[in-house]
Amino acid sequence: MGHAHNVHDDLHTFLTIESLWENAMAKGTVDFFNETGGYGFIETDDEDEDVFFHMEDVGGPDLEEGQEVEFDIEQADKGPRATNVTRL
Repeated sequence: MGHAHNVHDDLHTFLTIESLWENAMAKGTVDFFNETGGYGFIETDDEDEDVFFHMEDVGGPDLEEGQEVEFDIEQADKGPRATNVTRL
């Protein structure tokens, strides 16, 4: 027997794409990085203030000041925080 097409799968895919589109990733430039603490700030047009990031959200080698990155913005207790940071 052939595989039945599942409308639910199509709807799930559509909703996933829709939510990714609404939450398009922000782009910015690493403005400051503290190697000792493993954290820094990203300057972006998407937020009024620089966005905090920690290397646990980046992975790989340390970021350098001036590095262009793409990231999601999460509203944390102390202000915006970058998650899912990737180098461009």
